[in-house]
Amino acid sequence: MDVQFKKGVLKLCVLVLLDKQDRYGYELVQKISDQIEISEGSVYPLLRRLKKEEYFTTYLRESTEGPSRKYYKLTEKGREYLHELMQEWKVFSQGVNQLIKEGVNSD
Repeated sequence: MDVQFKKGVLKLCVLVLLDKQDRYGYELVQKISDQIEISEGSVYPLLRRLKKEEYFTTYLRESTEGPSRKYYKLTEKGREYLHELMQEWKVFSQGVNQLIKEGVNSD
């Protein structure tokens, strides 16, 4: 899949996953990787940027499998931003799907 496609939806994927529950970085990478082929290196810079923009906060939690893990928790500002992105995605994907449908049917 095209790298630019992935970059465009990665932010939405991260926020959607954090809307349901707090998660640590590697867990986010794994959940997204189950559906979309991504590199770990593409998620962490995004997490830093979204935290700086105050869309979520972080906290440490003890782990039974090694050192403490940094968890990401969606803020109210992040939740509002997620809803904006979801609306944009809905309109965008409907438009693309319509164009694809028209293109396929025009042959």
